[in-house]
Amino acid sequence: MNSLISYFRSNVRQNGMVIALVSIMLLFQVLTGGILFRPMNITNLVLQNSYVLILAIGMLLCILTGNIDLSVGSVVAFVGAVSAVMMVDMNFSVPVTIVLALLLGVLVGAFHGVFIAFFRIPAFIVTLGGMLIFRGLTMVILQGQTKAPFSRSFQILAAGYLPGRDLEIGGYNVVAMVAGAILAVLFSLYLVRSRRTRVRYGFDVLPMGIEVGRIVLLVLALAWFALRLAAHNGIPVVLVLLAGLILVYSFITQRTVFGRHIYALGGNEKAARLSGVKTQRVMFLVYTNMGLLSALAGLVVAGRLNAATPKAGTMFELDAIGACFIGGASASGGIGTVIGAVVGGLVMGVLNNGMSIMGVSVDWQQAIKGLVLLAAVCFDVYTKNKAHPS
Repeated sequence: MNSLISYFRSNVRQNGMVIALVSIMLLFQVLTGGILFRPMNITNLVLQNSYVLILAIGMLLCILTGNIDLSVGSVVAFVGAVSAVMMVDMNFSVPVTIVLALLLGVLVGAFHGVFIAFFRIPAFIVTLGGMLIFRGLTMVILQGQTKAPFSRSFQILAAGYLPGRDLEIGGYNVVAMVAGAILAVLFSLYLVRSRRTRVRYGFDVLPMGIEVGRIVLLVLALAWFALRLAAHNGIPVVLVLLAGLILVYSFITQRTVFGRHIYALGGNEKAARLSGVKTQRVMFLVYTNMGLLSALAGLVVAGRLNAATPKAGTMFELDAIGACFIGGASASGGIGTVIGAVVGGLVMGVLNNGMSIMGVSVDWQQAIKGLVLLAAVCFDVYTKNKAHPS
């Protein structure tokens, strides 16, 4: 019992948000009369919130440095507009358009990074300027009009499904069930290996019974999610993209020198610089990466809407920032995880979806999300003060 209490205390942010997510889902499952957990709605949750999760992963790195990026919503719209011009007006192929759009995002991120990292201009000011610049350029490019449609192959990125939708057993997609089983096995093996590594190096671990229970719960959650997807068209392409991003960026932040440097920069920039961390280069790469993921989110949004619109991406930056803070990232930098940001994004997504099903007006939805964000930041400050009392 002492080990269990110690585990929850040392992971209070992550565990608290996971418990909050499960509680919110169960609450809306009751309030919506069972609609929330229907297979079609679970798939819609993935499709509708994919852009938030992509942006949240990039925003987390910015927040880890102690900064934010206010331009991501405008960059999403800008990239979508440029992509529309290339495909609709200039007849560029889909692969060429995607590559050029991602390169454009890298250039936009590098543009911000130069001013932030090398000219030492506060990120808030630089990205606020970027928000106005790229929103304005979007209006100029589209001339205030919607540009559509895109080819079907482009829409697959945001609204398509993996091949094999016709392979079914008892009404369940075989591809989704097999993928869920494989993922559950691999995840279980990873957790077992992680425990053995911690034991080998003398770190504290949970009692075996509690560890087994945790693995069983995670496997059951994965199996339930896979069956929900299998009951409705199978696995969305964008979910595979999200899974890849989560794995890659979790590895970068937790297992690489560059990731350690990001945390060090956010913890204490002066100490990090004196320790040999090239803080300017780290900051530059963080914002360049944010531009890349903003471009990717722009492609996903344009593909899902099957159009580029001047108002695309409005308030996306606040959704991404909110997801990170709700997921346990610290406003002062140096604390946060990719998984936490994803959980925070899902909390906001479930709130949006559940309230929409219940017919709650958009005005009240914004107010409630604001209260949730404020509560999450207050929880962060409370836990930090409790762990390090002055």
